[in-house]
Amino acid sequence: MRLILTGATGLVGSAALNHLLTTSLPAGEVSALYILSRSPVPMAENKPNVTVIEHKNFNEYPADLLEKLKGADGCIWAQGISQAQVSKDEYIKITLDYPLAAAEAFAGLSDSFNFVYVSGEGATHTPGRLTPFFGRIKGQAEAGLLELAKKYPSLKPYSVRPAYVDCASDPVVREHVMKRPDQQALMKKGLHTLIGPVMRNVFTKSHSPTEFLSKYLVDLARGDGKPVTGDGVVAGGWVVPNFVLRRSVGL
Repeated sequence: MRLILTGATGLVGSAALNHLLTTSLPAGEVSALYILSRSPVPMAENKPNVTVIEHKNFNEYPADLLEKLKGADGCIWAQGISQAQVSKDEYIKITLDYPLAAAEAFAGLSDSFNFVYVSGEGATHTPGRLTPFFGRIKGQAEAGLLELAKKYPSLKPYSVRPAYVDCASDPVVREHVMKRPDQQALMKKGLHTLIGPVMRNVFTKSHSPTEFLSKYLVDLARGDGKPVTGDGVVAGGWVVPNFVLRRSVGL
């Protein structure tokens, strides 16, 4: 089992990477990990069976890159950004265009390829006038992945919708993300301090702890490629709302 990871320097991607480094790779559940990143990934430095590939344009996947990734069985697409940090056009490019381009390019890497897209609670395939912009765009990405699967039967397109992603009880991830000297890290510090206690203790149904979320994402990526079953799943088992995620991990 060989996996691809994007967004490895962000909150969700760091959590997935930490889980892979401490659990799946040492146990042999994943034999190799390829990280596509614009910048260095300190958490992955000098780690066995981990290859960091510098990749600048996530709309394009040249033949030499796909050759390196040939035989990979799944991808955790954790790349993303807050709507508040970029223009609408940039948000659409990152949230919608990039994952669809990647899923189409990766579909031929193996006979059955699990593409796990980190969406978000509030995403919808049937937006209305009051649907927030991020929910509309993430919903379009989810729907687009499902359409690609009709074209490429090898593609197994999961979309997971976490809500408030919290690394309070995940110290390695918290240290890695919070020490970043950029605007995103400062925003996360503020959220962690002000909103975190409320979400953990009051609005628990909207709480997505990174240590549980990361395990769920990795398990899907290295799973059997079948739809998720159970009450509450969406789109025939290919879209997983936060409450289903929480129930699945025992929260």
